[in-house]
Amino acid sequence: MLNIDRITSNPNIMNGKACIRGMRITVALVLNLIANGLSKAEILAEYPALQAEDIDQCFNYAAYLAEEELYTTQKVS
Repeated sequence: MLNIDRITSNPNIMNGKACIRGMRITVALVLNLIANGLSKAEILAEYPALQAEDIDQCFNYAAYLAEEELYTTQKVS
C-alpha cells in the first residue's frame, strides 16, 4: 500500500508541484539533493522543517511514479 500522506499538491504552492506537507519544499528538490550526494542527515540539517519521514515518502512517491507504464507512439523498426 502506498503511503504518501505527506506529499501534497496545491496549485497555489510551487505551481502545483509535489511538495512536502504543503511547504515550499518540493519532492524534486529533495530527490535532487540525494542524487547529488547529500545524506539524509545533511538535508535535515539544511532544512529543519523537514522530518526523516518526509524524505522517506519522497522515495516512495518516486518509486510509485517510476512504476508507471510508458507507451510509445512511434513505430519500432
